[in-house]
Amino acid sequence: MINKLLSDLFNNKSKPTPKPKKPKKAQNTEGSRTAIEQTTWLIQGQNVPVEVHRERRGNVRVSFGKDKLILRTSTLVTREEEAKAVLQLQAAIEKQVEKKPDLLARFVQTTYRNGDSLTVGNKTYFLNIETDDRKSHSAKVGKNGVIDFKLAAADTEAGQQKAISTLLSRTISQDNLPSFSRRVSELNHQFFKKNIKSINFKYNHTNWGSCSSTDNLNFSSRLLFAPDDVQDYVIIHELAHLTEMNHSDRFWKLVSDAMPDYDEKEKWLKVKGFLCRF
Repeated sequence: MINKLLSDLFNNKSKPTPKPKKPKKAQNTEGSRTAIEQTTWLIQGQNVPVEVHRERRGNVRVSFGKDKLILRTSTLVTREEEAKAVLQLQAAIEKQVEKKPDLLARFVQTTYRNGDSLTVGNKTYFLNIETDDRKSHSAKVGKNGVIDFKLAAADTEAGQQKAISTLLSRTISQDNLPSFSRRVSELNHQFFKKNIKSINFKYNHTNWGSCSSTDNLNFSSRLLFAPDDVQDYVIIHELAHLTEMNHSDRFWKLVSDAMPDYDEKEKWLKVKGFLCRF
């Protein structure tokens, strides 16, 4: 929707802009190869990183990247025209965020320090972070919920923080997988009695769970931050896909039979799901 808002804003209807010739690899001038800039937009009080690509194109577009907004603007428009387009795009994003607050969750940067604690469900973990002369990062859960991190001292602060977030997801998922898998098995035995090939956690930001045609169930590790009944809903949702690999009326009948108030759990994920993150 956002990408379509200004698709024709700067198009010349009487005479289309000629397609530019493919530049040589050595060239790096504006109008041939993309010029990239970094900036931020203030969206609902939150600074959101924006990567600006200036290209020879006929429109101005924006999209949600993994950890930033991607603005693709045109070298064929003036800066005044670009500013007008940006204002319209920002307004469109504001409206989308009002409907789905979790859209901004991916841009929230959590900083972890040595000695910090993190509560996941009924478990509390304590971070023991050390740096030394190494090429890679590692972490493991020790006694009494202590997670020992070994970070590469040569990495940047941003790189270290990203590694901590990823390693937290990985280690805490592994620590909670046995109990989570038992819950999946219990709900499967109670309502579905289907074959399950594997149960896995992934640090997925695009969905809460997935079911493959080969009976593999994958769940976002972010789900560990959700209340137990919300976790049960996502589990039931994916278990129902073992029978119906779609979202037909038959599928939702399976879900509602197992959890009549499932819509309340869906609402929690839509409204508060952005709080679930490492």
